[in-house]
Amino acid sequence: MKIMKFRVTIEVDEDGMFVVQCPSLPGCISQGRTREEALENIKDAIKGYLESLKKHGEPIPAVEEEVVEVIA
Repeated sequence: MKIMKFRVTIEVDEDGMFVVQCPSLPGCISQGRTREEALENIKDAIKGYLESLKKHGEPIPAVEEEVVEVIA
């Protein structure tokens, strides 16, 4: 078993729920009442997503990241 890292984004919706998405896995979204709960839930969602990819013989998307600077 190997450890993989995925970047996630966290936003608070209009009802105060924390919504977490994993941009490198399209459609992989979860939520929670607290930030911690949302992060635990997205871990489960990512695991399920990866299991589904494996089951269907699809590759795990390669993720490359760069940091860019802009003047704002």
